[in-house]
Amino acid sequence: MKKPYINSIINTDIIVNKKIEREIDRENERNKGIRIIDTLGRTSFAMALIISLIISIAITLLLSTPAKAERLKDMASIAGVRNNQIVGYGLVVGLSGTGDQTSQTPFTIQTFKNMMAQFGITVPDSVTPQLKNVAAVSIHAEIPAFGKPGQTIDITVSSIGNAKSLRGGSLLMTPLKGADGKIYAIAQGNLVVGGFGAEGGDGSKIQVNVPSVGRIPNGAYIERSVPSPFSKGDNLVFNLHQSDFTTAKRVTDEINRLLGSAVAHAMDATSIRVSAPRDMSQRVTFLSVLENLHIQPGEGAAKIIINSRTGTIVIGQHVQVSPAAVSHGSLTVTISENLDVSQPEPFSEGETVVTTDSNVTVEQDDNKMFLFEPGVSLDEIVRAVNQVGAAPGDLMAILEALKQAGALRAEIVVI
Repeated sequence: MKKPYINSIINTDIIVNKKIEREIDRENERNKGIRIIDTLGRTSFAMALIISLIISIAITLLLSTPAKAERLKDMASIAGVRNNQIVGYGLVVGLSGTGDQTSQTPFTIQTFKNMMAQFGITVPDSVTPQLKNVAAVSIHAEIPAFGKPGQTIDITVSSIGNAKSLRGGSLLMTPLKGADGKIYAIAQGNLVVGGFGAEGGDGSKIQVNVPSVGRIPNGAYIERSVPSPFSKGDNLVFNLHQSDFTTAKRVTDEINRLLGSAVAHAMDATSIRVSAPRDMSQRVTFLSVLENLHIQPGEGAAKIIINSRTGTIVIGQHVQVSPAAVSHGSLTVTISENLDVSQPEPFSEGETVVTTDSNVTVEQDDNKMFLFEPGVSLDEIVRAVNQVGAAPGDLMAILEALKQAGALRAEIVVI
């Protein structure tokens, strides 16, 4: 009689336990949802905070960068990190009768015979081939910094004989050597020539650009790397493209402001020594940060550049003139001669002679005098010169006279 009662109690306990488990599961689901919402909220807040910080940093950098600031990579280069020149000598073949005249360029024949000998073909010394489709050429190129074997570089091919044109020619395999005599690249390929020429039987000819020079894009493979001091030592040296003490100091101050004092030291008006990490990966990252620093360069000295061949005059920003009065006039003297015939009277004993009638005239332009006030700027100099209608040649004479008078506060450089 007790077994049904006991069974009912057990069943009731099982049902109650299942209900309790369901309630616990529901509570866990609610807590899980709350935790997810809380996590999402915290993540959104963190992302918003990070984005706001990035925007504020960007705005600060934009506001703190001067309008005339330049990147350090545009102002300076790293000592030892540069291109290296290589040069070679070879033959261009396949020309359409525009190659070297072998009677006037014996080195072309010598090079041709040496090349044939390397292929086991001997040309008798008594035989002088008349080659019209071969030209002796020089090849030059530059290996970029950190150029690695297998990379390609562009090359320039120039005729060194009397070839009329290299159009349509192909450069045979030519080694390119450095200043140390070692081979650093191998060149070969078809030329791209931008010029052409044509000649008639009567000697008339026409030529556009220079047909004796061509280029081969990716025409040489690098075979040897050039050693670089980039990975050596604890310091790197930045060399300014234009020497200036003010710019060197500003570069030093900006690097020290970013990385801490005593990291950069100005050696002179050109070089700044910077302490760098020894690990190559860290050094690359280090330079990536430094070369993107924005620095305002120092203003250059007052200069006036004059090209006497073309009449070009460039006046710098800080050129000033002390008080001076300038009057520049032109005097023109014209001499003309007319030939007349003097005829004697009839039945006289005179003779017919040729007489000369000379006419000399002098003209002088009535140009005005202009006055330079103290501290005249570049704009005022140009305006005053334009008012009197001075040509570039006249302006050169005026500037040189002002310099001799001590009224021009600038250096005149004639190129």
